[in-house]
Amino acid sequence: MQIKPWMRATCVAFAAAVCWPAAAQAGSWCSAGKTVRFAGVTWESGSFSSEVLRFIAEKGYGCKTDTVPGSTAATETAMSRNDLQVWSEQWTGRSEIIAKAVKDGQVKLIGDTLPGGTNEGWYVPEYVVKGDAKRNIKPLAPNLVSVADLPKYKDLFEDDEEPGKGRFLNCPAGWDCERVNRRLLKVLNLEDSYTDFRPGTGAALDAAITSAYERGKPILFYYWQPAALMAKYRFVQLKMPPFDQKCWETLRADNSASQCASSYLVSHLKVGVSTPFYQAEPDLMAAYSKVSFPMDFLNKTILEMTSKKIDGETMAKQFLREHPEMWKAWVPADVAQKMQTALAGS
Repeated sequence: MQIKPWMRATCVAFAAAVCWPAAAQAGSWCSAGKTVRFAGVTWESGSFSSEVLRFIAEKGYGCKTDTVPGSTAATETAMSRNDLQVWSEQWTGRSEIIAKAVKDGQVKLIGDTLPGGTNEGWYVPEYVVKGDAKRNIKPLAPNLVSVADLPKYKDLFEDDEEPGKGRFLNCPAGWDCERVNRRLLKVLNLEDSYTDFRPGTGAALDAAITSAYERGKPILFYYWQPAALMAKYRFVQLKMPPFDQKCWETLRADNSASQCASSYLVSHLKVGVSTPFYQAEPDLMAAYSKVSFPMDFLNKTILEMTSKKIDGETMAKQFLREHPEMWKAWVPADVAQKMQTALAGS
């Protein structure tokens, strides 16, 4: 279960760093022997991308690196002060600390590691709408397209603990998405039709979805991409009202007295770097700005990491060995050769 920084405060993982002789391409930071400190990231996509960026810095550009543990807020503050130089997966529009640091010129957000951005919303299994002939499941709600259709299907998603209502599977209490979904149930006039069921943990959320899917049962739930479950199973995302920035802010604000409906904000995944480091290493920054992983590829990568219990460093090296056609487009030929040599020797 991957928990993003906007969902709740997270601790970050510790990883070992490997040194490499200074490369000709290194700028004034790495050539001076300064350590590049990366934010340790616990969720799979962030851990994977962080290790890919570290490998590029170490093996391609001769940088010494380290991974810094800490809470989300503390780590973001450290980057704004240049105590930490790189955060591999910044979700735009989610952090007031980073927004202020960018505005004040302390942090740069570069690249677009997930083309098209993230995707969040309410889902049902595909077989609920289209059926599944291989599993002998007939379509249960062929006309279910939008959240506006949900009142008609409350009996399909019946809540065993509250007969007469359907069950909406929300995020665990305390997550940012739980508050947004709770308010959406109200403004979409679904409170009389559906209960707001909140699992105790992220793992419990995954377990409930997995159990229903494996048994071919209907289930209505919130989820997001990139995520492992999105590669493992087939879901249909229900249409919501168009995104409205002002309404979105009312759905998220702690002190909001009234809300209006909006679909979820699409966040773009950027590489966050401290401005001094950005200015010191222009060649490395040019490479980082090209790093990109398609959604389907990232979902499958996360699934492999979770199902096989592969850590970010191992997954990064596997990716670099198996997909040179992707990463060689990010760096100059001489840097690619250094990385290829390092991979062959590891």
